[in-house]
Amino acid sequence: MTQAPEIPVATRRRHDREIVTLAVPAFGALVAEPLFVMADSAIVGHLGTAQLAGLGIASALLTTAVSVFVFLAYATTAAVARRVGAGDRQGAIRQGMDGIWLALLLGIAVIVVVLPLAPGIVDLFGASPTAAPYATTYLRVSALGIPPMLMVLAATGVLRGLQDTKTPLYVAVAGFLANAALNASLVYGAGLGIAGSAWGTVIAQCGMAAVYLTVVVRGARRHGASLRPDAAGIRASAQAGVPLLVRTLSLRAILMIATAVAARLGDADIAAHQIILSLWSLLAFALDAIAIAGQAIIGRYLGADDPQGARDACRRMVQWGIATGVVLGLLVVAARPLFLPLFTGDPVVKDAALPALLMVALSQPVCGIVFVLDGVLMGAGDGPYLAWAMLLTLAVFVPAALLVPALGGGLTALWAAMTLMMTVRMATLWWRSRSGRWLVTGATR
Repeated sequence: MTQAPEIPVATRRRHDREIVTLAVPAFGALVAEPLFVMADSAIVGHLGTAQLAGLGIASALLTTAVSVFVFLAYATTAAVARRVGAGDRQGAIRQGMDGIWLALLLGIAVIVVVLPLAPGIVDLFGASPTAAPYATTYLRVSALGIPPMLMVLAATGVLRGLQDTKTPLYVAVAGFLANAALNASLVYGAGLGIAGSAWGTVIAQCGMAAVYLTVVVRGARRHGASLRPDAAGIRASAQAGVPLLVRTLSLRAILMIATAVAARLGDADIAAHQIILSLWSLLAFALDAIAIAGQAIIGRYLGADDPQGARDACRRMVQWGIATGVVLGLLVVAARPLFLPLFTGDPVVKDAALPALLMVALSQPVCGIVFVLDGVLMGAGDGPYLAWAMLLTLAVFVPAALLVPALGGGLTALWAAMTLMMTVRMATLWWRSRSGRWLVTGATR
């Protein structure tokens, strides 16, 4: 960030209120999302091992497919927030509708690909002959829910841009409860088996999309915004999303490479890696909540032609990210004797996980800075820089990770490479934030 005088106390308190107001509900909504998969696993798990294995493969594919399109939320948040800051609510909602239409088109395209190719995709991921039919069934049925899933992402971005993170929290919680009830009823009550679980999730996702659309449509009518698809607007939304797609794919590649390297280290190491990765992902939700607040707040300030306000908000959010990272790191250290036994009783796995877990704890302040600045630059619409920065990070991480088994390193060395990856991300994002080049004001970037 560019040099600036100390933020006045009153300004810090205002930023704190904004961050808390947006970040706390966002965290709740983020945590609710993986509960869908947990509910499915708990219900399907009682059908049998083959069914649970099939669910595991299909849900991993679906989660990857949806996460690739997370730019629908990020890009929409930034674009809508800018319009809000500029005092153009009508244009903000119109821009949000473009994102929702894009989500619908992408969802339909995914269905066209997945339905006929589902068996081949499942086989590609090494499903056993007993699990493959269940994975194919779940994947085909659940694919019908991808359009509403993507529309939920885009609509969530609209509401975040409008500085509303409470509605997504309410919808996420209601969706989780409906999903659990529907799955139990369809799997056991209706006797549909694993297909019932998939249909329950599809229905829940459709219900969530319907609620979001109702909220957005009401806002559009209130402010006189058109609901019709606009080719130019949809094309602009897609163009804004491409750099964020590159960023997301690069990050997914890093996580996949890390898992592949851990698998080469041995069964105990890959088991410990999965435990640590699940914790790392949970910690990321807490930090991502601040990043989401950053997207909405920074976009609003820049849209309002207030670069100093954006700069001050950025500085304050970085302070929040560091403090949150320190607290999370201390919690990991304190809770490690209780955490590991929840996942394994194998002393070999515990021994492999413990030093790597400490590495994760030490890296949390770095992660806090990374997540916050990532959100700030997304809110500023600085997607092209984020794409190039993540490609550079990937280029640094790949040789570092591949050297781990080559040099006889273990899981701790792999997570040292992960920490290096986050440090490189921090350096690139910090440099950009200090340059001030992201401070581009106006209703559009």
